Amino acid sequence: MGRRTLPKIDPAVDFSGHLSDVEDLTDPFDPQMLFGQTADLEIEIGSGKGLFVLNESGRVPERNFLGNEIARKYCRFAAYKLAKNERANAHMMVGDGLKMFRDFLPDACAVAVHVYFPDPWWKERHRRRRVMQPQFISDLQRVLIPGGVFHFWTDVEEYYEETCGLMKEHSSLTGPHPVEETPAEHDMDYRTHFERRMRKHDHNVFRSQFHKPA
Repeated sequence: MGRRTLPKIDPAVDFSGHLSDVEDLTDPFDPQMLFGQTADLEIEIGSGKGLFVLNESGRVPERNFLGNEIARKYCRFAAYKLAKNERANAHMMVGDGLKMFRDFLPDACAVAVHVYFPDPWWKERHRRRRVMQPQFISDLQRVLIPGGVFHFWTDVEEYYEETCGLMKEHSSLTGPHPVEETPAEHDMDYRTHFERRMRKHDHNVFRSQFHKPA
């Protein structure tokens, strides 16, 4: 189930206002400056083609959504879709999301952090490349406001169990709290393109939330 070729980007659509680069950030960094409004912020790391950020920014216009994707072509496409749909409350950041969390995001700036279907890096020698590592867990806990929520979904049970153990060992967030699977109302009614593929092929998805004490 390899990734399909991306649709062509309409050159008439200017999406430069919806796309930034982690390498261009400076400290201190205020993520609210990326948006047309000051509002509660949700952050997704590993946004892929940006379906979650696109859908949620339309569903909850009173919040801001910052998506991050290391693959430039996917991040550009996600930013293009945001611009095409006039999402002033959503923005894409291309580059190393772990660096963005570690070096630039301020304390208590987000009401939610989302990680959906991160690369499992199957080989033992590659496990250090996984997103869910002690340093990132420490950073996401710092970035969340009191009462904030961390959403973690994966189709790999071993990764899910390992993440739950790491969260318990390296954070004070409570969980995992179960998340109910809801039926999709239409073909694109999924949080991410990857979730759509997994559910259409009847693959298991392990969903959880972790809550930062208020």
